[in-house]
Amino acid sequence: MLKELSTKKQDLKTASEESKEKRNALNAEASALAAKRNELNKRTKELINEAQDYKKLRDENNEQVKENKAKRDEINARANEVFAKVDALRTENNLTGPSIKDIRKDIDRLEFTQQTEVLTPSKEKELVNKITELRKLYVIKKDQLESNTELKNLLTEAQEIRDEASTYHNVLSEYAQKAQEYHDKMISTFKEADKMRAESDAAHKQFVEFQEKADEQHKLFIAAQKEIRDIDKELRKIKKGEDTPGKRVTSMEDVRKDAEDIFDKFKSGEKLTTENLMILQKSGLL
Repeated sequence: MLKELSTKKQDLKTASEESKEKRNALNAEASALAAKRNELNKRTKELINEAQDYKKLRDENNEQVKENKAKRDEINARANEVFAKVDALRTENNLTGPSIKDIRKDIDRLEFTQQTEVLTPSKEKELVNKITELRKLYVIKKDQLESNTELKNLLTEAQEIRDEASTYHNVLSEYAQKAQEYHDKMISTFKEADKMRAESDAAHKQFVEFQEKADEQHKLFIAAQKEIRDIDKELRKIKKGEDTPGKRVTSMEDVRKDAEDIFDKFKSGEKLTTENLMILQKSGLL
C-alpha cells in the first residue's frame, strides 16, 4: 500500500510540474499577446484622434470655401448689374456687336497666323484684307467708347468688380484644395486605424485562446496538488496506525466500513475520487 501510494504521489508530482510549466509558458504567451493588443489599441486610438484632427481642418477649410463663395457670388451679382447697364447703353447708342476687347483678340490671332504659317498669295491677300477691316472696326469702336464717357466708366467699374470677384474665387480655390487634401488624409488615416483595430482584435482572440489553455493547465496543476495532499494525509494515517497496533485494528475496521460504502456507490454508477480509490485499496476491496 505504501509503495503504491508513493508511486502514485511521484507520478502526480511529475504531472503537476508539467502542468505548471505549461501553464507558465502559456501565461507568458498570453502576456505577450496582451501587450501587443494594448499597443495596437493605443496606436488605433492615436490614429483615430489624428483622423479627427484632419476632419476638423477639412471642415474649417470648407467653411472658408463657403464664406468666400458667398462673397464672390455677391460681387459677381453686382458686376452683372453693371454689365446689364452697359448692354442697355450700347443698345441705346447703337453700339452693339463685338466688344473692343474681342476685336483686339481677333486681330492678334490673325496677325500671328500671317507671321507663322505659309500661305498662298490668295489666302494671304484674304487674310490681310480681314486684318485691315478689323483694325478699322477697332478704331471705330475705340472712338465710340472714348467719346461715350458714361459707357467707358461703366465698363471700367464692371471690370474692377470682376477683378474683386476673381480675388475671392482664387482664395476659395486655395481653401477648397486644402480641404480636399485634409479629406484624403482623413480617409487614409481612418483606413489605417481600421487595419490596426483588426490586428488588435486578432491579437485579443489569440490572447483569450492562450489564457483559456493556461487556465486548463492551472486546474490540472491544482487537482494534482490536491491529490498529493490527500495521499500525504493517507500516508500519515498509515504510518501512525503502524506505530499503534491497537489503533491500527480499530482504524482498519473503520476503513473497511468506509470502503464498503464507497464500493456500493461505485456499483450504483457514482464517480470515485483518488481518495476513494485509496480507501478501497487499503481495505483490500480493490
